[in-house]
Amino acid sequence: MKTVIQKLLSVTLLVAAFSATAFGQCQTWINLPDRNAIEEAHVLYRQFVKAEEYDKAFEYWKKAYEAAPAADGQRSYHFSDGVKIYMDKFKKTTDEAKKKEYSDIIIRLYNEQVQCYPNDKALALGLKVYDMFYNLNSPYAQTKAACQEAVEAAGNNTSYVVFQPYATIAVYQFQNQQMDAAEARNIYLKLNDIADYNIENNKSYSAYYKQGKESMNGTFAQIESDIFDCAYFKNKFEPQYRANPDSTELLKYFYNRLVQQGCSDEDPFVSELKVRYENIIGAENEAKLAAYYAENPGDHGIALFKEGKFSEALAKFEKAIKMEKKGAGDDSKLADYYFYMASIEFRQFNRYSAAREDARTAARLRSGWGQPFMLIGDMYASTSNSCGSDAFEKQLAVIAAIDKYAYAKSIDSSLTGEAGSKIAKYSAYLPDKEEAFMRKVNEGDTMTVPCWIGETVRLRFKQ
Repeated sequence: MKTVIQKLLSVTLLVAAFSATAFGQCQTWINLPDRNAIEEAHVLYRQFVKAEEYDKAFEYWKKAYEAAPAADGQRSYHFSDGVKIYMDKFKKTTDEAKKKEYSDIIIRLYNEQVQCYPNDKALALGLKVYDMFYNLNSPYAQTKAACQEAVEAAGNNTSYVVFQPYATIAVYQFQNQQMDAAEARNIYLKLNDIADYNIENNKSYSAYYKQGKESMNGTFAQIESDIFDCAYFKNKFEPQYRANPDSTELLKYFYNRLVQQGCSDEDPFVSELKVRYENIIGAENEAKLAAYYAENPGDHGIALFKEGKFSEALAKFEKAIKMEKKGAGDDSKLADYYFYMASIEFRQFNRYSAAREDARTAARLRSGWGQPFMLIGDMYASTSNSCGSDAFEKQLAVIAAIDKYAYAKSIDSSLTGEAGSKIAKYSAYLPDKEEAFMRKVNEGDTMTVPCWIGETVRLRFKQ
């Protein structure tokens, strides 16, 4: 029985102690015997606080605060001014132990203000979050708890200053596996609901809530695609799209974002965006390509060549050559353009002399390049049957072709295989020794290839 009584007594004393503490914390000067002295200290410290002379204010504030934390019960100055005074101390000291002490006092003063002045709750909790995040550098876990407290306690009255700290912490914790997607998503949705309510209903601070929403959502954008699904983004984008149907930039952003979120092209809204997107992008790309080709006719010529539009390609190469010669004159580009022209003139239009001249020009512009000589060799080989009045004369063109292949591989080792293969192929068509004997010419003699080729070759015969 004695033990039970002792326990009951302990509980009673504990409750009484708590009540005394709570009452003392919210004590006013109204009925205190030294009220005049407290009010005098209050007036004096307030003057110094207004002048931001916090060191001079401290002793007067301390006297007023310790005697009557809640001042006259109508004004929460002893708490809010205490925060200012201790924040000044916090910023001035370099002693980490002192910083911790002052930080704890600042947070305690905010908590006391909320308890003694419930009407200040939304503002005080918001400012507590602000100071913990921006000034006191409190651990994220503690600041997050303060953010949760501010939102839960104030609801739609939550201060906009809570938005950015809460968003930053949520993003950080989600990215570091300290918060799951569901919690991050709930924070996002809750804060946006509060912002939207105040943008619509809070005339005095609507602009601040709008700015706060934009800022926090810029931060949330880092994880938005990880915490929301396709349906969320469709619901978010469609009203914006309908309100701005002529904005191509929004259209591109919405479509690309929905694709990134895995939205199906079969969805009616996504399909609608896709059709418009592809039309717009196609037109833009055509315009960009046309502008690029106007400045780079050589590249246009290459594209036309690959498309089989050879006459148009020739015209572009001729224009590109003129442009290069007017400017710095890039020999490498010029060599390419002349080679393309030679290939077209030879293979498409049978303009052998012009093709050979352009191939020779290409070779002069790029030393050690065997391809132009391979092309000339092909010209000689392909026209051998029409060069000469008889088989022997026609076979002289084969020698000229083999000479070009041999020269090509002698200056360009990358052509060894291709040139060797063609030399082996056309060696079977060299002149016969017996025919040469009848003409009274010998191996090693020089002869001129007839027709357009006109080259001098040294005779050799089939083996």
